[in-house]
Amino acid sequence: MRILPAMTHTAAIVGASGYGGGELIRFLDHHPGFDVKLLGANTKAGMPLSKVHPHLSGGDRELVAFDPDAFGQVDVAFLAMPHGASAVPAMQLLEQGVKVVDLGSDFRLSTPERYLAAYGKEHAFPDQLGKWAYGLPELFMDSIVGSDRVAAPGCYPTSAVLAIAPLVAAGLVDAQGIVVDSLSGVSGAGRSVSEATSFGAIDESVKAYKILEHRHQPEMIQAIGGFSGQDIDLVFTPHLVPMQRGILSTMYLTTVEGVDLADVHNAFGKVYDGQPFVQLSDVPPETRWVVGSNNALVSYHLHPESNRLIAVSAIDNLIKGAAGQAVQCANAMFGFDQTVGLPTEGWMP
Repeated sequence: MRILPAMTHTAAIVGASGYGGGELIRFLDHHPGFDVKLLGANTKAGMPLSKVHPHLSGGDRELVAFDPDAFGQVDVAFLAMPHGASAVPAMQLLEQGVKVVDLGSDFRLSTPERYLAAYGKEHAFPDQLGKWAYGLPELFMDSIVGSDRVAAPGCYPTSAVLAIAPLVAAGLVDAQGIVVDSLSGVSGAGRSVSEATSFGAIDESVKAYKILEHRHQPEMIQAIGGFSGQDIDLVFTPHLVPMQRGILSTMYLTTVEGVDLADVHNAFGKVYDGQPFVQLSDVPPETRWVVGSNNALVSYHLHPESNRLIAVSAIDNLIKGAAGQAVQCANAMFGFDQTVGLPTEGWMP
């Protein structure tokens, strides 16, 4: 049964000028349970919304600089900010009783040691690590419901963890030697201009980057291990492809002797039956099937002679990998049905 909002809660978006921020505005403007009161920005402060997101309605709304007193008057704040920028405003808002959904990476890792190893510096609030709910609702809903602070997952981890975690938890695959290859559209790099993501650098080319050092690798290990209770050994290689949005992840695992594809599908169904946004696909999914939706499509392909299992998942990096998932978490935090305000269908055939 869908639980529709009985009342409206005020909301703010900090980092509203970015791609993720624009999607948050689009969803929340039409959400029956949230009323967007403030749009925060840094370098774009003082501009009307129409200058940065001309495709959105309400273009005369002004982007304003973050002020903890003003933003502390809302019920929930969504922080769509670069790494390292959200920790201080998040704590300022929490101190004033505002619920926070952080789309950034500042509070995703659970220990100061993991954070230091991933980011190469000490966290500004090390006592907060491990206190934030990890915002992957299909796997960690119990910690999200009723929480006042949620760290939304990275886009790459979302695509991989959803496919892998149920199988490791069921004991169907080896938790060691997992390989994840992911391909992402350029919007995953954010809106800031850089030579590496310019048209001339990405058109007609595909490249791997940050091999063995991408910060989403420890996040994947933590999330899969946290759900399954297993020690995880995983390597991750991201690739940039010349498209605007979408992530396709191909994962390589080894099944336990005697496991067949029906066992794999049953384990998937045990976790995701009744979940509105994660579906099993009979064929390898394509990114265009999920673009514009909060869906994740997953397929599995077993080579029984070698016990090698290939999993393929597709998500929209800006929706299920960012803004959509953040709204999904906020729905759970405020007691709404997960699907309220979110697109459940893609827009490409």
